Amino acid sequence: MSELLTESSVTGESLQALHRELDFYTVEGQRIVVPAIHMKNWGDSSFAEMHGLRYSYMAGSMAHGISSVALVKAMAIEGFLGSFGAAGLGLHAVARAIDELQRDLGEQTFAVNFIHTPGEPLIEERLCDLLIQKNVRLVEASAFMRITKALVRYRVKGLQKASDGRIVSPRRIIAKVSRTELAKLFWAPAPLAILDALLSEGVIDSKEHAIAQTVPLANDLTVEADSGGHTDNRPLVTLLPQMLLLKNEMEAAYRYQEPLRVGAAGGIATPHAALAALSMGASYLVTGTVNQACQEAGTSDDVRKMLAETQQSDLIMAPAADMFEMGVKLQVLKRGTMFPMRAQKLYELYRAYPDIDSLPDKDRKILEDTYFRMSLETAWQETKRFFAERDPTQITLAEKNPKHKMALVFRSYLGQSSHWANRGQSDRKIDYQVWCGPAMAAFNDWARGSVLETVSERKAGYVGLNLLYGSAILHRIRSLQFQGLKRPEWEALAKPMAEAKLRSLLENGRHG
Repeated sequence: MSELLTESSVTGESLQALHRELDFYTVEGQRIVVPAIHMKNWGDSSFAEMHGLRYSYMAGSMAHGISSVALVKAMAIEGFLGSFGAAGLGLHAVARAIDELQRDLGEQTFAVNFIHTPGEPLIEERLCDLLIQKNVRLVEASAFMRITKALVRYRVKGLQKASDGRIVSPRRIIAKVSRTELAKLFWAPAPLAILDALLSEGVIDSKEHAIAQTVPLANDLTVEADSGGHTDNRPLVTLLPQMLLLKNEMEAAYRYQEPLRVGAAGGIATPHAALAALSMGASYLVTGTVNQACQEAGTSDDVRKMLAETQQSDLIMAPAADMFEMGVKLQVLKRGTMFPMRAQKLYELYRAYPDIDSLPDKDRKILEDTYFRMSLETAWQETKRFFAERDPTQITLAEKNPKHKMALVFRSYLGQSSHWANRGQSDRKIDYQVWCGPAMAAFNDWARGSVLETVSERKAGYVGLNLLYGSAILHRIRSLQFQGLKRPEWEALAKPMAEAKLRSLLENGRHG
């Protein structure tokens, strides 16, 4: 069967034959059995049980609605968890998305992104108000560098004890971190100082205050390795084991009623990566960049095409809009866009000059002619209109501090660049900001020669099923290899399969 090296050459009959070979193998008269893995048990099934899912698999949030309502619905249909990309959107847009998801998904679980906004606490407070008002049961907390009152309020409000002593948590947090010091904060109870402040303000009552000291801020913590967008570029192979050791320490120290779990994100784009993460002990998998390349993502066909052509050398770090003044960077696509270089230039000018009026005439002209395509004064007026709705306190600060005013104007370019990309604004293609991690290049290589090489065939739920199924198959193949048995043609089973073929296998009990 050496010809069965690509998915396109695997017929239904030969596919079943390959599966039968994997069920058992006889050598020297001894039958070696490698049982199939039910994908429901792949990872930690308690994650799926806790959140009412079929599989321990999640599509992480991507800001500005890139992880769209359509993408979250697609994940829910397959029994996966989807997180709506609320970051960077106005509250009205977030509210509309929540309403639609609750209407169409009913009791099925979904998450909403709760992103840290340093310097703009009002944004977090308003989002917390909305999430509690809409009775959103789950959020994905990302980019947090410290624990904030708004996040604690979301978690703690409504905590109660059942008659049997069991703690009932109406709202839960899935935290996304890449540092052990932050993981400790999320796996510990909410800071007592914040709980005391909320109690004194009458935001929570004494019972909620007491119960909050016995539960972690988050049971589920996603370890984010080298990824698109905000990232510390950490390798999963070293970061995940560290977090697993820390988890054991925290469980021993606090003895919570419910277990702590570690998910894996960053680079999860092939069955090989999924198997590696699960084999190391990940409770659940989280994908990101690969979903942005799918049809349900809230981005443009231009971006999907750019992502489908991405190679490992096409990535670069560039200044982030939300943490611009702090010098924080995120990982983006550099091929086909000038955004990374222009964003870096803005940061260099911000560091070098005290205010907009101090900019050299040459640099000012370049900014007005090519970056903003308007005068910097007009750019400031548009920035003021934006913050009048988002956070008026920023305008007050800017009028008192010219350096802050310059930061807000420069951030407006960075913020709009991702919207231009999402809308596919052709006259701004050179300025597209496309968040992208190395997972995209790995996915493209794995998909080459299969149905998933075609951009129009990339659907988030279907991609997820292929990743889980392929990783389960690879586990069985490796088990045979460790016993000295190797058949190259088996690897064909881990290539992306056409949707109908994969669903047929799953319906017939072939779970890997």
